[in-house]
Amino acid sequence: MRKILLSLLIALLPLTFLATQTHAQSMTIADTVLKMPLAEGVSMDDAVESMKLRANTLNFKLVAHLPLYKELESMGVEAKRIEIFQFCDARIANEMIKENIDFSAYLPCRITLIEDQDGKAWLTTLDLNKVIEMADLPPNLMENAVKVRDTIEEIMTAGATGDL
Repeated sequence: MRKILLSLLIALLPLTFLATQTHAQSMTIADTVLKMPLAEGVSMDDAVESMKLRANTLNFKLVAHLPLYKELESMGVEAKRIEIFQFCDARIANEMIKENIDFSAYLPCRITLIEDQDGKAWLTTLDLNKVIEMADLPPNLMENAVKVRDTIEEIMTAGATGDL
């Protein structure tokens, strides 16, 4: 009987793999990203200032800024504007990492200001809803995860609309 069950499990294993592959293939990289266009009349410099001011108001520290396009230009590579802003609430980050070290891969929260090939400016970030859905968090950490998501989205919205 054991041999029959073992044979059955071995026979079904490829089907399980196929099912997980199909699910993974059905999600595109765009499905993991939150993307906002800059409103008409909002310059990229306005967006940067608005995001910095809003983050400061919300006690979310700008911990890093990478003007990637300038780095590329210094290497002789022509590039549209690409800037990566990294924000963090250190207390929440610490609590999340204490719960599960894997959360460190998502830190700090990043917002990218990017100009597409048509010259349109966008703000992009990881869709934290996807991460929150996957995480099995206790209520207090779930509340913090939602707070981080809402804060990042508020910073992006301020940038996209030029709201000071």
